[in-house]
Amino acid sequence: MSSHPPREEWPVPAPLSDAGTVLTDVILETFRLNARLLEVAQGFAAQGEMTAAWWQVLGGVIDEPRSVADVGRRMGVTRQSVQRIADVLVERGLAEYRPNPAHRRAKLLACTEAGYWAIRRISIAQHPWAERVGDEIGADQLQQALATLRALNESA
Repeated sequence: MSSHPPREEWPVPAPLSDAGTVLTDVILETFRLNARLLEVAQGFAAQGEMTAAWWQVLGGVIDEPRSVADVGRRMGVTRQSVQRIADVLVERGLAEYRPNPAHRRAKLLACTEAGYWAIRRISIAQHPWAERVGDEIGADQLQQALATLRALNESA
């Protein structure tokens, strides 16, 4: 037996404004885009013998070592998710843990030479794709999209 009330008793949501309707469409399209980009990223990551998730975490420390929590905040994922992936990256020699002068227990995750090499192999495949898609859409339109995504990220 269902614990839900009969359908005719379900609450009715308030109607959406034009902006609310468009935002809902943006959200749904973002879900579809996310799925597509993850699929594309998985193909690129394979060039570096990694997964898209490994690439994402390693990308969070490509410019400088960071704590696992910092990587999670930058990438928008949980510290626990980053920790699991970081441990795999370290086990495979793509990253290493270093002492953190600011915090004894929270070590820093850093990219190794093997990690940089894997990222370079991915970039060799990803850069031509980014150029092609960027040229198709145009820098101005992409800048607008980026500004909108950042505004949504701050407001959400």
